[in-house]
Amino acid sequence: MTKFFAVSFSFMTIIALALMGYLVFWGNGKSCGTAVVAGGQASIGGPFELIDQTGTVVNEKDVIDGLTLIYFGYTYCPDICPLDTQRNLTVIDILDEEGINITPVFITIDPLRDTIKVLNDYASVSHERLVALTGSVEQISVASKVYRTYYRKNGTGEDYLMDHSTFSYLMDETGFLQFFRRDVSPDEVAKTISCFSNV
Repeated sequence: MTKFFAVSFSFMTIIALALMGYLVFWGNGKSCGTAVVAGGQASIGGPFELIDQTGTVVNEKDVIDGLTLIYFGYTYCPDICPLDTQRNLTVIDILDEEGINITPVFITIDPLRDTIKVLNDYASVSHERLVALTGSVEQISVASKVYRTYYRKNGTGEDYLMDHSTFSYLMDETGFLQFFRRDVSPDEVAKTISCFSNV
């Protein structure tokens, strides 16, 4: 009887390890630590129509045509947005050296001040591949909702601030892949994205 239980235990252990291996390496087609998201991964991302820094109307299919790193912020942000955007652009440069092409995208949450001209100037001094998007208040609201981001005007007059969430979203044509908090280093973000580029 003891031998029977030992054999059964060994067999169950092998099955469990095989199942874990499947879930990690093949379960979702991507073995790069895909984030667990309330509501499921499909709840992040979706249709939007915005305007890029050249004045061209674009939708999510125009913007996300490969690995894409998306951040919601605003150009008048005094501290958080510049640091987060620079982190993401550093990631782009790191991955360029590895031969991995990824598009950085900045979607404003402050369309009243972030006009096409403002975003054109912003993108031109930030990174040659940065795609900066604006639109009407309603269009920005739609984009924010499909990415489940938060923002709120804080203050009055011309020098108001915007409270907002600070996640960066890794997307590709299939949808959401991963999100990054602002405290994740450029090297760590690049390593994760590099993994996705190889699966």
